[in-house]
Amino acid sequence: MINVEFHPEANIFDVKSIENALKSVKELKIDNCNWPEAYPYTPEVTLKMIHTGDCFILKYSVREKCTAARVATDLGRTWTDSCVECFFQPNGKGKYYNLECTCIGKIIMNHREGRPNPTRSGQEILDKILRYPSLGSEPFEERLGDNRWTVILVVPKDALWEDNIETFKGLDARMNAYKCGDELSTPHFLSLAPIKTEKPDFHQPDFFIPVHFE
Repeated sequence: MINVEFHPEANIFDVKSIENALKSVKELKIDNCNWPEAYPYTPEVTLKMIHTGDCFILKYSVREKCTAARVATDLGRTWTDSCVECFFQPNGKGKYYNLECTCIGKIIMNHREGRPNPTRSGQEILDKILRYPSLGSEPFEERLGDNRWTVILVVPKDALWEDNIETFKGLDARMNAYKCGDELSTPHFLSLAPIKTEKPDFHQPDFFIPVHFE
């Protein structure tokens, strides 16, 4: 089980305050290369998580050899760019949210039982989610080299619009986290918890892992 520490001192509108709260938090490695024969490349990716009671905060840190940010707006094909993701099941069963974010903070979020027939969020929901990308917010074509970037996501409880979450405090949920880049020059598909499927497929709630919010 993953434990998400309670940090009420973190000011969600101040990235320095968030960074200070995250300093002592354990890094989780997103390093499961589940389909090594077809997609052997494994960039370095870590995740830190905390919550304030009202908000779930995630920080992804990435080091990779190819980075692209062609998607210019929310609700685009995020997974084709350098993308980090969190699939989150608040009740530990049933439907889950897939939150996907590019390296410049362009996001999508859906509510679903699996890959088919998602309930898509509107822009008014996505506007509730704060993003702090180290690469800024302007699109760019693929960059090759020793690329390093971070993105912080602040997800308020009311952004999980299909669930009546009064507080994250004490919540027991399930989740998995990912790094992908379907249309990069070196595509890759990494996960926090391993996935046992024949082909890349992140929409596998059977492989989510328990997470407890202090």
